[in-house]
Amino acid sequence: MTHPLWLDEREQQAWRSLMAMQASLSEYIERQLRTHSGLSSADYQVLVHLVDVPGGLRPFALSNVLQWEKSRLSQHLGRMQKRGLVLRKRCPTDHRGAVVVITERGRDLIEAAAPLHVADVGSALIDHLTPEQLNQLCVLGDQVKTRLAAIAQHR
Repeated sequence: MTHPLWLDEREQQAWRSLMAMQASLSEYIERQLRTHSGLSSADYQVLVHLVDVPGGLRPFALSNVLQWEKSRLSQHLGRMQKRGLVLRKRCPTDHRGAVVVITERGRDLIEAAAPLHVADVGSALIDHLTPEQLNQLCVLGDQVKTRLAAIAQHR
């Protein structure tokens, strides 16, 4: 199948609009998180996946849900551990492996940050969409994720 060399005007407008929205939204959320809680969005993502898992998660499981490379996760966990947000403990079922658990400090920070983060996401995006637009956003996101998963399988 041949692909055109360029996007047409409407496709280009849609692509650029999506990229600008993603960049602006990411920058806004990052700034708000850091201002309100001292957490980065990466910190928040890690902590939100650990907060409800009392025994912690194996690093490979955490990297899967975050869709991060192993080295990125390892480096970020090291920084978070130095700040007292997470601990790496020996895995109780496989003594060669480790689990990542949230500390009390990490729990306190995510519990304080979450309501403010939800309010920021609401005020920047959710509150300005109709229910139909929100449903459409979900459908589009799921459609693109499904397509990307199919592409990745064929590589």
